[in-house]
Amino acid sequence: MSTPLSRRKLLKTLGLSLGAVLPLSAWAENEFGEALIIPSPDKKQKLPNGPITAITCGAGNRGNVYGDYAVQYPEELNIIGVAEPIEIRNDRYAEKHSIDKKYRFNTWEQVFDHPKFADAIIITTPDDLHYGPCMKALSMGYDVLLEKPISPSEEECRNILALAEEKGRIVAVCHVLRYAPYFEKLREIMQSGALGKVVSIQHFEPIQHVHMSHSFVRGNWHNAAKTAPIILAKSCHDLDMLRWLVDSPVKALNAFGDVAWFKSENAPEGSTARCTEGCAVEATCPYSALKIYHQKRTWLHHFDLPEDKELHGEAIMTYLRESNYGRCVYRMENDQPDHYTMNMLFENGVTASFNMEAFTSYHGRRTRVMGSLGDVVGDMTSFTHTDFLTGEKVVWEQKTDGHGGGDWKLVSDFIQAVGHQDPRLLTSTIGASIESHLMGFAAEKSRLNQMT
Repeated sequence: MSTPLSRRKLLKTLGLSLGAVLPLSAWAENEFGEALIIPSPDKKQKLPNGPITAITCGAGNRGNVYGDYAVQYPEELNIIGVAEPIEIRNDRYAEKHSIDKKYRFNTWEQVFDHPKFADAIIITTPDDLHYGPCMKALSMGYDVLLEKPISPSEEECRNILALAEEKGRIVAVCHVLRYAPYFEKLREIMQSGALGKVVSIQHFEPIQHVHMSHSFVRGNWHNAAKTAPIILAKSCHDLDMLRWLVDSPVKALNAFGDVAWFKSENAPEGSTARCTEGCAVEATCPYSALKIYHQKRTWLHHFDLPEDKELHGEAIMTYLRESNYGRCVYRMENDQPDHYTMNMLFENGVTASFNMEAFTSYHGRRTRVMGSLGDVVGDMTSFTHTDFLTGEKVVWEQKTDGHGGGDWKLVSDFIQAVGHQDPRLLTSTIGASIESHLMGFAAEKSRLNQMT
């Protein structure tokens, strides 16, 4: 066993300190309006053939977050094509990246009607449209940056892995938490021996109640069959991160959860099908679409609003009158659980519990790691390590964004991997990332079995 002195030296080596600061972009933001963290230049090597060229399939929120890297670093990434059926998104993306008209497409299928004309494909289409473009891209020799989940189907996930290996192509899955400095440092501490033997982990993902209503009740992911189960659509990040931290496969797991609140029997008396239809309880409802979208002007990143802000009010009201975003949260066709509990036993003996909860006033993941010689308590912006031998507490913290600063670090590593044709420069290759999806599929089977 290490002496207290050597352990203090170890912590110093790990660089734990109060107030670590990471550089933020002056202009680029994620879908929640948070400034993106700029990757450190230390890991970047000169690209042997100049900037990587890429085609983006899906010019929505994630497509813009990853694509904006090319605006900041044109010497590393050049977006030369886009496929997007929504005209205003296609136009804005093409203008931002100066994309030639001949490489602007309405559907992903049209991209592959042309001979290979870029190094990589960025796939940020809806969840159920990941498989087709990914398989076609691999068959034509493209490397792929693939938004999570890989696919809502276990068979399709396995097919993508098999084709990537057969073709020798790089597929990076957008498990951005692996690239977040917070989780990188946490993993470093766990593997260093500073905690002694890691025994168990508690991990909590508070979705935040309005986020739940926006994305998984009214929004694009409200129906598991049409998109992906919430354990994959929202939390495959967390399963992947837990597998990565523990560094061991899962041996057994079980899961529980269902729709507890967002269902018709909980609709208040006097409520209407839409918040715009004279609902008697709209003024006192925390999920009022009028308050969230029109009055507060929040959660608008799925609304394609005109450039002229004077026109935003009426455009928002059109969405509320015509789209799911204006419907009553108790009268949707949603089937995604609003609470989810999952327990895991890893092959190395570590146990982990994971909770995903809709009904919180806050977001930002919380993690506790318990070891034989110390523990760590953190909330994705900071963590405190307590050494059992000395009683000393050391804090590490940083200013970050909703994904812990991993978005552009992922893109940077993907560019390096493609530029040098070396998948070892990534931590979220398809081979590594598929395990979290298999965990998610097993959890969903367990959850559904518990409900019957």
